[in-house]
Amino acid sequence: MGQVTIYLEDEIEKKMAAAAKSEHLSKSKWIAGLIKEKVAGEWPESIARLAGTWKDLPLTKENRANLGKDVDREAL
Repeated sequence: MGQVTIYLEDEIEKKMAAAAKSEHLSKSKWIAGLIKEKVAGEWPESIARLAGTWKDLPLTKENRANLGKDVDREAL
């Protein structure tokens, strides 16, 4: 397993430490998780399962088909 050294500004490091703590992870595991997300070449399984679960929205023309006819505008 490789090792990487990073340098963070104090304020960023504090926020990162708080985020890792809130997820009950070490800072190293928290950062590794972010890197895995960024370099993943495919959608997460939870997102891939959503494909085809809802109908496509109708086209604009279909949406406006039942609106009726506009009244004629007044001349200026």
